[in-house]
Amino acid sequence: MDVKTWTYLIVGATFLLYIVIAVWARAGSTKEFYVAGGGVHPIANGMATAADWMSAASFISMAGIISFAGYDGAVYLMGWTGGYVLLALLLAPYLRKFGKFTVPDFIGDRYYSNVARTVAVICAIVVSFTYVAGQMRGVGLVFSRFLEVEINTGVYIGTVVVFFYAIMGGMKGITYTQVAQYCVLIFAYMVPAIFISLQMTDNIIPQLGFLAEVNDGSGMALLDKLDLLHQELGFAEYTDGSKSTIDVFAITLALMAGTAGLPHVIVRFFTVPRVKDARISAGWALLFIAILYTTAPAIAAFARTNLITTISERPYEELPPWFAKWEETALVAWMDKNGDGKLQYAPGPPFVGAVEQQRAGGGAQVQGNSGEALLLNVPTDNSNEVYIDRDIMVLANPEIAGLPAWIIALVAAGGLAAALSTAAGLLLVISTAVSRDLMRKQIKPNMSEKEELWWARGGAAAAVLVAAYFGVNPPGFVAATVALAFGLAAASFFPAIVLGIFDKRMNREGAVAGMVVGILLMFGYMAVYRLGWFVDTVPPESEWWFGISPEGFGSVAMVVNLVVALIVSRFTGTPPEDVQEMVERIRIPSGAGEASVH
Repeated sequence: MDVKTWTYLIVGATFLLYIVIAVWARAGSTKEFYVAGGGVHPIANGMATAADWMSAASFISMAGIISFAGYDGAVYLMGWTGGYVLLALLLAPYLRKFGKFTVPDFIGDRYYSNVARTVAVICAIVVSFTYVAGQMRGVGLVFSRFLEVEINTGVYIGTVVVFFYAIMGGMKGITYTQVAQYCVLIFAYMVPAIFISLQMTDNIIPQLGFLAEVNDGSGMALLDKLDLLHQELGFAEYTDGSKSTIDVFAITLALMAGTAGLPHVIVRFFTVPRVKDARISAGWALLFIAILYTTAPAIAAFARTNLITTISERPYEELPPWFAKWEETALVAWMDKNGDGKLQYAPGPPFVGAVEQQRAGGGAQVQGNSGEALLLNVPTDNSNEVYIDRDIMVLANPEIAGLPAWIIALVAAGGLAAALSTAAGLLLVISTAVSRDLMRKQIKPNMSEKEELWWARGGAAAAVLVAAYFGVNPPGFVAATVALAFGLAAASFFPAIVLGIFDKRMNREGAVAGMVVGILLMFGYMAVYRLGWFVDTVPPESEWWFGISPEGFGSVAMVVNLVVALIVSRFTGTPPEDVQEMVERIRIPSGAGEASVH
């Protein structure tokens, strides 16, 4: 069978599994919709947390970034992994002991203010929609290649699937669906990695193959060979970094703090019965996450080596079929600048522009279905003729390595599982913020549980439709979009949560002022320096504040948030005595007994 047939079979089977689980685990109460009834087993919760957290950025984009950026891509590994450790040790047990359903719920009660709750709701919605844009684009990428449809059509298909199980099952349905999705995504990630590691290094363990010698008789280590290939093509060495130290530090810190402040990850720790179970599930989740994260650098190196050796200096007619297949998705292209019929792969600026501009320019021949859409405004003195979208590297890796069709289809199913699992968790955060933190807690406190459940499902439905729009009109490639979401979470939630747990003097005025200043500063910087809003063109790197990229600016906004919150709180009134006692109480280690859920 061909790849398309295998994809229909495997993806169809996984989608059917998710829907069956959603029907079986459908929520019958608000507690089940919000926190799965609070009775999820720690191992199952650890697996669901891993799937919830390992989004399309982890599955699809992270290895792609490392593959292209080499050493510089390590900031994503350090930031996301370190951030989860920070969350597990510093925040999760205390938040579980507090016993609320959502992050805005915690902030509203801890800071005894509906204003603080509303600000937290707005922050949760902004962060979640920014994050979900990357997930829906990831869904579109997978469908566009493997089902041979347009990216937008792929987004719509994914939207329908998420719409069904997120609205019907709530957190209960999402939790058990995410357990299945973790099994699918980790199997899909590891199988091609093992095959390619054996193929290139004779080592069955990809993490060891990453450090081993290639089996081509050269006696060179994989990374040494990759460095040599880079040098021959004019790229910087794969194992050298080009980012400034301050930007590396800022991005890593922003990703760490953002991870610890992500509402859809935090809420997972409210689904277990006890505080002790929150700690245990955090440990299991870290183990499940580590399997993928320790494999990503190996996949990146394998894919980069195979890509260079497969396409560089090859005549177009002799390229393997995968190149033409990906051209049809507009994610790969070639422009024959020198007319020799061969692909010249070299360092160069990204190709951008529009069909009309290219046609008006004339001159160089564009080869392939997508060439005219991608290879535009390319400087004539630049020798690079090839466009490769970094988001395709994991998805195309099995094809580049010549693996069987069923493995290629399996990777497609894994990419969809990663994107859909996180999208569902984010959509639940948005719907809960609307139904519980706005409607139940503020606008209509006397509504019945049935009415609240209808609001929750209605909020999820609306959120799904908005997410589809962001998937069709994303602000950037998957991992960049997600990195910005982490920056927004770091700039808004992280200081308010940490200070709410560890500083009983922190009051509502300080928390609200910090969150507002932090998220506005981060959003403004992102709008100008990444999206190009309010300016004629996106400012160059030389104009970045302190030399820090938009992906890392969340760390600056976070520090400003902390400083503003501390200063304002010290010049305003102290929190009520019962709030201060509550802060003292949730920090007392217990690990035993049930945490009450109000």
